Amino acid sequence: MCNLYRTARSADEIARLFRVESTAGNAAEEVYPGYPGLVIAGGTLRTMVWGFPLAQKSKRTDLPIKPRTVNNARADNLDSFMWRYSFQERRCLIPLTAWAEAEGPKGAMTRTWMSLPDQPVFACAGIWRGSDEWGDCYSMVMTDAVGAAAEVHDRMPVILRPDDYDRWQHAAPEEARALCVGYAGEVTIEQTGDSWRR
Repeated sequence: MCNLYRTARSADEIARLFRVESTAGNAAEEVYPGYPGLVIAGGTLRTMVWGFPLAQKSKRTDLPIKPRTVNNARADNLDSFMWRYSFQERRCLIPLTAWAEAEGPKGAMTRTWMSLPDQPVFACAGIWRGSDEWGDCYSMVMTDAVGAAAEVHDRMPVILRPDDYDRWQHAAPEEARALCVGYAGEVTIEQTGDSWRR
């Protein structure tokens, strides 16, 4: 599952490329769960926190502790309570230039980046909602990996073709669900020696 992606373009560039207005604040080039990322929702480029908060309690004291970040929504699980209303009512685009997966032995995993050679900036499917903990937040929709991406990990983001951006955001849920398939186009794989851990 994707726990790191890159948006190597400014908010102004992203807004121009996707032909939307921007109210986005600061977002880092590399986006981690629990941190702000750029999202296109309601025709506007905005900054939201990556991940839905999941309430947790301490096993020792039974008191509430910091929520867990749930940053990926499996396409085959979009009807579950956690995702259902966001999928039906609040779908968004997540612009990115690459996503990363961990490869290698436990304790020595490295980052492997994947991108689209024919689209320097592309969008994957997202859903969003408001939260008491972090304000507006989003989750990336994942599906079974295909092609070269499947050699790195068994899941991948739902990558949308530009012709499907509007349909993902505005079509009926069943029509949007039909877009939740592995990306059949070419994917560039860049294996690095960079440690998976920050």
